[in-house]
Amino acid sequence: MPGRNLTVLRNWIDGKFDGDTGTALVFPPPIATAIPFRMTAIGEGTGTAEMDADATQLANPMGTVHGGVLCTIADAAIGMAHWASLDDGESFTSIDFRINFFRPVWKNHLTATARLLNGGRTVSYYGCDITREDGKLVAHATSTVMTLRGEKASGR
Repeated sequence: MPGRNLTVLRNWIDGKFDGDTGTALVFPPPIATAIPFRMTAIGEGTGTAEMDADATQLANPMGTVHGGVLCTIADAAIGMAHWASLDDGESFTSIDFRINFFRPVWKNHLTATARLLNGGRTVSYYGCDITREDGKLVAHATSTVMTLRGEKASGR
């Protein structure tokens, strides 16, 4: 049987979310409104975020979709994949985040697919591929995440 966090996320994705996580987390996260992405899948150690990216609204000075947008959807996919694995009273924080960009995006449907590469009791490592609708790799991100417990998780 899936944990409470995994169930909350699956209900949110399926449109059955009642608004109460029993935690300090806010759903939908405000960043998903500012940068319009949606979580479309969640599993044990996996998470998928998608968005329709359009440089007419999300461009950098060069006219392509800003790299920070790609960072945001990768971070969301990784963060939700990790949060889904946590027990009650636990939280997490990113220790690092790295991204490599391979192709520019002007207007395309993007999918960020995160997966747990190495899970530990406190420190876990994730990879996330961001692809465009034709399946070509746009960017690859990695992140090290620390699980917080007890007083360190309080209020987070």
